[in-house]
Amino acid sequence: MRFFRQKNIRPEKSDIDLVNTYRATKDIAVLGELYDRYLEYVYGVCLKIMPDAELSKDAVMQIFEHLVEKLAKHEVKNFKSWLHSVSRNHCLEWLRREKKFKQHQFSEEFMHSLEILHPADEPDVVSESKALHQCIAKLRAEQKRCIELFYLQGHSYDEVAEAIQENREKVRSYIQNGRRNLKICLDKKAHND
Repeated sequence: MRFFRQKNIRPEKSDIDLVNTYRATKDIAVLGELYDRYLEYVYGVCLKIMPDAELSKDAVMQIFEHLVEKLAKHEVKNFKSWLHSVSRNHCLEWLRREKKFKQHQFSEEFMHSLEILHPADEPDVVSESKALHQCIAKLRAEQKRCIELFYLQGHSYDEVAEAIQENREKVRSYIQNGRRNLKICLDKKAHND
């Protein structure tokens, strides 16, 4: 999938070099290089969230248009991870605006659902979201912090590790155990209703 013709990418320049060059010069051609590197990646992120391919293509274009301003404002240390968060949040915001949410059962899929973390005004979805947030509040402090940073705020493992000053393996363990404890809590709530 190509929206524009392929530009010359200088592989010797790292993502962060291109980001810094763009921040210093505001040269759109530099942003174009990042666009070419990550076009398919962003499209893949959008395709997992958006209802169809055409909406995903539109989202990719909008995301890269927003990068013109966002990169000028934000300090970015890991471009790919940051871009993933920006892309995911853009698509979730679109879903919220369009109210494309469906009711979920408390299942393994529920624990990975992006929709339940950002409910629409539908009573069942709001009820499930309330249950989820009540269960998050019951987690051990480390698990709660990691779950909130990773799932609710969209940070990468590395960003969570930096925020809580732990290594990546410890973060992975907190998230895995937190997710398991959430599932247990949500299953109990579902059986009590």
